[in-house]
Amino acid sequence: MGIPLRGGVRRGAMVGLATLSLAGAAALGMVAPATAASHTANPYDPATGHSYRHGVIPTVTQNAKMNQWAGTHDSPTATSANTLSYGGGIGGVGVNDGKSQVYLVFYGTQWGSESTNSAGDATFSGDSDGAAAVTQEMFKGIGTGNELWSADLTQWCDGNGVSSGATSCPATGASYVPYQSGGVLSGVWYDNSGASPSAATGNQLGQEAVKAATHFGNTTAASNRHTYYVILSPHGTNPDNYQGQYCAWHDYTGDSSLTGGAVNSPDGPLAFSNQPYNMDSGSGCGVGFVNSPGTLDGWTMTLGHEWHEMMSDQFPAGGWTNASSGEENSDECAWIAAGQAGGASNVAMGTGTFTEQASWSNDTNACAISHPIVNHGGNTVTVTNPGSQTSTVGTAVSLQVSGS
Repeated sequence: MGIPLRGGVRRGAMVGLATLSLAGAAALGMVAPATAASHTANPYDPATGHSYRHGVIPTVTQNAKMNQWAGTHDSPTATSANTLSYGGGIGGVGVNDGKSQVYLVFYGTQWGSESTNSAGDATFSGDSDGAAAVTQEMFKGIGTGNELWSADLTQWCDGNGVSSGATSCPATGASYVPYQSGGVLSGVWYDNSGASPSAATGNQLGQEAVKAATHFGNTTAASNRHTYYVILSPHGTNPDNYQGQYCAWHDYTGDSSLTGGAVNSPDGPLAFSNQPYNMDSGSGCGVGFVNSPGTLDGWTMTLGHEWHEMMSDQFPAGGWTNASSGEENSDECAWIAAGQAGGASNVAMGTGTFTEQASWSNDTNACAISHPIVNHGGNTVTVTNPGSQTSTVGTAVSLQVSGS
């Protein structure tokens, strides 16, 4: 029997389900997206009362409580309950429609002493599970080795050619998420200026993203248009009280619903995520979800989950979300067991193999762990220049040229 989802939808063979993601308020001077349809908040949802936790991934146990509550409180919807629609953009931004620039911020002295491995990755003595190096290789690997896990993102768009409430992108006239060829890792910073708080607030995490933007020299809104700051808290900490509730979330500094209000960013709005050292939560955050022992299964899944959602909804909720539940593309496909349709899987990239989850695809009406690259705006024919040619007047000539 399928597990009941919010909105009355049923999805078979799920181990869990992602969460409700509520639209955050826009920053001052920005245009807010269209308001999502009203719905009753699930009291077990980690976003309830914490609406800045966009794309929040509940633990497996918390997710079961959410599903049980939803089964007796939610009502069926009249249309496809999984379809995502465009939120109209915030400050003109709906999706990350350029080359993604991912900056990793290892937050706090608890990461320990830093060194570099043979692949050029930063490693830390306090990282007992080796998460830091795997994180770097994963973001280096996106868009390499012919991986098509990230190609699902190429169906999303923003811009003046996309109307608020649209459920698909036009063939032309919009800005589209391009396939992220060649990796997306743009920088790594160990902020060892002090210890990470034992339980950093959402506001403190946002402030750390602003600090990182300054460190990397991204000091204007234009330079931060396609950036994403992953705030990685060290082992033994409990950022935004995640333990027993959830595994990660993403947001942007202009969201006034952040704990303590919107973060003041002189560098324009910044997309960032809260990435706890969620191996500390064991199987609740995906340890062993696909592989055995699978120590970093849930770690790479949650990293990929939040990056996918940032790409399709950069400043929540101006991008692509579910109008009924507020869920984003990865939320709708979280905790589907390996081997099931749309289930989590190992994804081969040019830098290694990483466990990832699927993301919702409007164009196939399914969760996609692999998706064709969507090209927009028609085809271009390129013909190889044959160079200078000579021939005798009155004599027939045959010349072969190649094109693509």
